[in-house]
Amino acid sequence: MMNNKLKIKIKKLDENAIVPAYANPGDAGMDIYATSKKVFDDYIEYGTGLSFEVPEGYVMLIFPRSSISNKDLILSNSVGVLDSGYRGELKFRFKRSFSPNPKHYNTGDRIGQIIIMPYPTVEFTEVDELSESVRGERGFG
Repeated sequence: MMNNKLKIKIKKLDENAIVPAYANPGDAGMDIYATSKKVFDDYIEYGTGLSFEVPEGYVMLIFPRSSISNKDLILSNSVGVLDSGYRGELKFRFKRSFSPNPKHYNTGDRIGQIIIMPYPTVEFTEVDELSESVRGERGFG
């Protein structure tokens, strides 16, 4: 069992903000709660009342929760990326449907989840040929 915890600085921008925590042992994601809701013509933006100082070499990935399937919403960028240099509020933007009885999240609801992961610094090397693989060029199912 790993016990090396990554320390992340977090700032509450709203007194009602909830610091993310794991719901169950072994969970990868931590739930994020809405502290504000702004409805625009074609999307809804939820504020979390939180800003983070993600260390260099790490990224915060922002995902919808499984409860999204019960809502008339789609996370606009599918998976969000919060880079280490960003210090503003974590916000979630959802495209909304225009059903007659739309189901949305409200302030205080769990609206998404985050995972913080290390990432490599990549340097590309341009080549004329790539090595062979079993899959080759087959894609799209």
